[in-house]
Amino acid sequence: MIRSVVIWIFVGVINTLIWAFLAIFLSLFSASGRTSHFYCAVPWSKIILWASGVKVEINGLDAINKEKAHIYVPNHLSFFDIFALLAYLPVDFKFIFKEEIMRVPILGWAMRKAGYISIARSSPAKARRTFKQAVDMIKNGTSLVIFAEGTRSRDGHLLPLRRGAFQFALSSGCPIIPVAIKGTNKIMPKGSFKLKKGSITIQLGRPISTIKYKRENMPDLVERVTGCLRKMLEEKN
Repeated sequence: MIRSVVIWIFVGVINTLIWAFLAIFLSLFSASGRTSHFYCAVPWSKIILWASGVKVEINGLDAINKEKAHIYVPNHLSFFDIFALLAYLPVDFKFIFKEEIMRVPILGWAMRKAGYISIARSSPAKARRTFKQAVDMIKNGTSLVIFAEGTRSRDGHLLPLRRGAFQFALSSGCPIIPVAIKGTNKIMPKGSFKLKKGSITIQLGRPISTIKYKRENMPDLVERVTGCLRKMLEEKN
């Protein structure tokens, strides 16, 4: 437990503040947030993973076009899902987070400057405006990472996927890439701040075209992505 406390204080807090302030500064020169992503978010995450004794392996990169916009839909087990994706998914992407996370002092400001998106569930009108802005970003070439389960799984099993990610995909015509993450729940499970050394595996599925899908057959798309995720999660490393 002492190890976890030391890591959270010196790496989780101090490391975060340093990179957050740098991201805010760099945002003055890069409105898109690309600079903040590659020169702040990526090293920030790699330092956290290194200090925590975590190794990451990512597979399937050869199946994607890194210069094309995609909507990445990973399963969600732990906060370490975020660190692993930032550190090892080599594309410029934006997260969609709950509005509450954007209210965290300094970090939330840096995340906004980096172009991350928050959906205001308390205000339907604001949520619609944010949705349209996000769709425009996708059409202009920005990839999104959306944890479609909506929350972290406690037992490691895939939770039902919510429709938000698929609404973005249908409105923008953007392909979906299922992403299976394994091992993060053993490093820091939901509800715990105790850290354990370990390894993480990220498996990217092949892009799933959304052009032929409409709102009326969205459940078919949800089922297809769910099936791909389950298959990859059940495969042995």
